[in-house]
Amino acid sequence: MQVGVHCNGFSLSPLWAAMNDGRTTMKTGNLPGTGEVVLDHCGHFVADADAAREALDRLGFTVTPFSAQVQPDPATGQMRLTGTGNICVMLPQGYLEVLVHTADTAIGREFQAALDRRAGLHLAAFGLADTRARHAELVATGLDMRPLVHFSREVGTETGVETAAFTVARIAAGEMPEGRVQCLTHHTESALWQPRWTTHANGARALDAIVLSAPDPAESAARFARFLGRPARAHGSGLRIALDRGALEFLPEDAATALVGEAVDPGRPCFVGLRIGMADLADLPDGIGGHRADGALVVPFGPALGPGVWLFQPARG
Repeated sequence: MQVGVHCNGFSLSPLWAAMNDGRTTMKTGNLPGTGEVVLDHCGHFVADADAAREALDRLGFTVTPFSAQVQPDPATGQMRLTGTGNICVMLPQGYLEVLVHTADTAIGREFQAALDRRAGLHLAAFGLADTRARHAELVATGLDMRPLVHFSREVGTETGVETAAFTVARIAAGEMPEGRVQCLTHHTESALWQPRWTTHANGARALDAIVLSAPDPAESAARFARFLGRPARAHGSGLRIALDRGALEFLPEDAATALVGEAVDPGRPCFVGLRIGMADLADLPDGIGGHRADGALVVPFGPALGPGVWLFQPARG
């Protein structure tokens, strides 16, 4: 795998002005409206992007090319590697991100520490129309937040290259033992949700939910409820936070272990599953295995993506 990033020659001033404003600069199908909170994407941390791509291909997903993430140097303004890069599965609603290490930076070292503990799901990202405003609100409530950051990465389009840009607010290290938890605003939605990437042979339509395992589901759900400004309600053996699009589901550790077939991170709250809305479960490739549970086909992520499960279910609506 080659890390392809070109940091010179960007015409960044209008884009960076929009990013520094903190609000989205366009509104189309995937962005939240004012006051909405949506499940934007999830993130697997892996050592080998090529192996992850092969695993996703076998399930019938369309996978984007590799892209390295960059941000401006605070001293010089020059674009530099953040420390991670990704491949993605862009769904008509939401997306799946697979991250790898690209550079020895603070972000890169934090990523590597999580990967050294285990590969797998380590990231949950929530879309907002104005991340800057939400960041200020959370700081005012006393929540320990990192400074706002502005990320970008080059993505190929059918007519050339565009810069995908984001404003991201993350909770301070240690506040969320589940992993990297963040909210973000997309400034260049069309660069990401390109029609050629959002059509999948398996008919995948939406990231419906992230499933969590927790020794104390109420404690874990309360932290996310505070961050998201949405209540947690009883749901089966656990709790659920419904968003304007998507949801979080919190399972007791024993129930999560039964679902996955193993304890993903024993004694620690963690992300263990993804509910994916499908046009038709019959479009999934033959031979992927799995078992049925509550209307979903439960399929292990497999070694390339780490412990955890897909829960493929009929798309809503």
